[in-house]
Amino acid sequence: METETTPNIPTESHGMNGTDKGRAAIKTQFLTTKEKFHELLDSGVKCPNDDKASDNAVPKETTEDSLEEPQEKKFKVDPDEQERTRKRDSKRMRGQNKSRPHMKPTSYDNRRLCPSIIQERETKCVYGDKCKFIHDVAEYMALKPADVGEHCYLYDTFGKCHYGLSCRFARAHISADLKNLANEERVKAMEGRTPVRNSLDKDLQWRLRKKVVPFTASDAYMKTVFKGGHKAGEGWKKAATAENVDNCCSAVVHSQCSEGEKPQTTDNQGTEVSQENLALVKTIGPLTDADVIKLRQCEKKQVDFKDKLYLAPLTTCGNLPFRRICKRFGADITCGEMAMCTNLLQGQSSEWALLKRHESEDLFGVQVEGCFPDTMTRCAELLNNKIDVDFVDINSGCPIDLVYKKGGGCGLMTRTNKFEQIIRGMNSVLDVPLTVKIRTGVQEKANIAHKLIPEMKKWGVSMITLHGRSREQRYTKSADWDYINTCSQLASPIPLFGNGDILSYYDAMKARETEVSGIMLARGALIKPWVFTEIKERRDWDISSSERLDVLRDFTHYGLEHWGSDTQGLEKTRNFLLEWLSFMCRYIPVGLLEQVPQRINERPPYYMGRDYLESLMASQHVGDWIKISEMLLGPVPKNFNFLPKHKANAYK
Repeated sequence: METETTPNIPTESHGMNGTDKGRAAIKTQFLTTKEKFHELLDSGVKCPNDDKASDNAVPKETTEDSLEEPQEKKFKVDPDEQERTRKRDSKRMRGQNKSRPHMKPTSYDNRRLCPSIIQERETKCVYGDKCKFIHDVAEYMALKPADVGEHCYLYDTFGKCHYGLSCRFARAHISADLKNLANEERVKAMEGRTPVRNSLDKDLQWRLRKKVVPFTASDAYMKTVFKGGHKAGEGWKKAATAENVDNCCSAVVHSQCSEGEKPQTTDNQGTEVSQENLALVKTIGPLTDADVIKLRQCEKKQVDFKDKLYLAPLTTCGNLPFRRICKRFGADITCGEMAMCTNLLQGQSSEWALLKRHESEDLFGVQVEGCFPDTMTRCAELLNNKIDVDFVDINSGCPIDLVYKKGGGCGLMTRTNKFEQIIRGMNSVLDVPLTVKIRTGVQEKANIAHKLIPEMKKWGVSMITLHGRSREQRYTKSADWDYINTCSQLASPIPLFGNGDILSYYDAMKARETEVSGIMLARGALIKPWVFTEIKERRDWDISSSERLDVLRDFTHYGLEHWGSDTQGLEKTRNFLLEWLSFMCRYIPVGLLEQVPQRINERPPYYMGRDYLESLMASQHVGDWIKISEMLLGPVPKNFNFLPKHKANAYK
């Protein structure tokens, strides 16, 4: 096949046969210029596989006015830093996108209908004339934006849409006299089913805010850590000796539970618990052995992590609807987005929403971030008692400054004493496995993971995930799988998952040549969530643009179910869809590649797809992503504005 590009291709597109480092190799006949690419997209929306222009194309002037990309981000620089060089400033601020425009979904629906009317309550609104919402249904219907579609996904799925008149698909279930209809047969079939678990109970939220939730096990552990003041005493170190052997080998663990062992009333560290302390435990009903005798490591819930495909906990984009998409494509393990332990302990609804679990997630965990043993141990005890999870993960790999400078995330890797106290404390109060996610280190050429892993085995972790980059590297260099392999040998027999640069079946097979127990996928799943299917079926999937649009449509359905089908929920779904499209636009169809597979750090040049929709999905312009969202969720509001959160330097 011809390896040289055609003469009319611009200089930046030459060398697509692989000689130009960092550029994806695309077949010559699909390459184009930036001007021709945007000229095609600005000509108007066409149907898939339609080579002719549509008669209903949107005028160019209208498109540019309504879909203009927001202004470039502006960074705030402190007065003391203004004298620094421009090169140093740009490097420091790169990829953070701090000053991006941000509008809350509530701003698109200022005049909302009162919940008492939406829910068709028999009693009147308790706020009466002081209520800030609309009570006149006719007035609300006149102000409400036009419906998006003829069919309501919530009504079709559950038999009733609880958003009633406020639903943006209301015509599907609203009668002529403006009453919300219900499919009784469908409603009856859904009785007793709980699609989403781990919601925050209002009573628990109140008790957390008032700080009246007891943390008996956590307080007992912290007393052993801080005996005689704030200096760590010998208590927790002595208690650790009985725990060191619990996680290295199952044979050793089970030997501790042999028949000849003398039963004792102990806490999780093996230290004796006095009868005086036991008497202080408040109970409802009879006091059983399960209340005073903690589970041994061999009695805790066991999870088989080996040879699984693990969807990484992804901030913003790793929401519940996206995880449902990945589960459908074959992900084995899913994990909620990173949650701050202090926010969880304060009962913040937005933070607890990150812990929600869908019924399709059969192997699910939550990831927490913190930098102090007391808050992390209390958070673990709270999660252990209040939510349904299969494992809890500690985030000690987060590179962002907000977390790192407080000593959390990657900062824990350099604070080994605190790290040990956190792991031992959380392990002492959990009935499920405790896992840890780390990086190779903090500095680029100073790996420390190989020093930490043998220690973490002693501390009691059940599984380790290693991202093959340091904090300083971010995504500027390829993941070091040779180093991951070395660390996996040190971690044995504890499972170690490798993470970094997995975008295809070939990447996964190469990763499995190492001694890792499994593979974690992060950006690769965002770019092409069907990568799980490719890995399991050992093939390349040349997915069509219409199939990809169907995937996005399913995401919007799941989003409307999760966030709501009213204006606020619809715009929240759109926002998360656009965040996902900021990654998905990097995908290059297999049929267009000169060399298979696509590499995760290769920038796609300007190319024409095999149909208009495929070209539209290849655009990295925000306005074109909005066009795709309008195909699924209707027109954007007049004051709509968006700039992706993850505008990072992933290609450099």
